[in-house]
Parts: sequence; structure tokens; C-alpha cells
Amino acid sequence: MSQNIILTNIEIQHKIKRIAYQIYETFVDDEKIIIAGIASNGFIFATKIAEEIERIANIKAVLCEVTIDKHHPNAPIKTSLNEKEYQNMGVVLVDDVLNSGTTLIYGVKHFLETPLNKLKTVVLIDRNHKKYPVKVDFKGLSLSTSSKEHVNVVFEKENSYAYLS
Repeated sequence: MSQNIILTNIEIQHKIKRIAYQIYETFVDDEKIIIAGIASNGFIFATKIAEEIERIANIKAVLCEVTIDKHHPNAPIKTSLNEKEYQNMGVVLVDDVLNSGTTLIYGVKHFLETPLNKLKTVVLIDRNHKKYPVKVDFKGLSLSTSSKEHVNVVFEKENSYAYLS
């Protein structure tokens, strides 16, 4: 299976910085926000964004890991923070790749069951194959692919990249 690199490590770093500034502009009046990453790659991406936000702004970025069963999205969603910790807060829901929108929309639904000040969504790559009407507020790259192609993001300590296979 061939791999076509669509984002290099440097490009991912630039996108993280740009997204962090966009989040800062949106939450400029907040002292603390919740950066909720969808488990595994979404959480890694969320961690990188949170670190960048704290580097560029006077906002405390609290990380929250969100665990969603991607095969059974109606199953209960688990978060590393309890509901009271993000109630009436600004929340940013983060994932690495937006395919059909299923994971993101069920994640949004979960957070909307609690009163929030604001909810925004972030993905590194938006594939434009949505089956739900989910809009991403901040994205690194919008990419039109065929349904047979797969987008993978690899987060390594010194060399992160995204590829199409």
C-alpha cells in the first residue's frame, strides 16, 4: 500500500500554532478553557494545542480525554473530567481526522447535555465525507478524497506526519 505524505512535521507544527491562535482569539476573555481530545490521536493533537495555547496566551488550557466507542457511538461516552469540571466553561472538542462526522457529532452531543459557555470543534484534517451535518470551527487542512482512500495521522515525538493511503 503506497503512502502519500499530505502533511509534514513542520506543516503540522504550523497548523497547531495557527489553530491555537484561532482558539485564543475565540476565548480571549476566558481565564480557563477545556481542551477535550477524542481518545488516542485526537487527545495527542489536543495536548499539542493546549501546550501551544499556554505558550502564547494567558489562558489555562485544561485537558480532557474523551472516549467514544466509534463502532457504537450511542454507548456512554467517558471523559477524564467529571461534568462539574467543564460545566459553564468554554470547551474545544478536538480530533485528528473528520471522516463521516459520527465521532465528532456524538462528542458534541455529549457536551451539549451540560450547560457550557461556548463549544468549538477542531480537526487537523477534514475529509469532506460527512454523513452528519457537523461543522468544524477550526481545521488544519480540508482534503477531498475518495471513500476508498484513508487518511492517517502519526504523532511521534520528533516526526509527526499525515499520509493518504
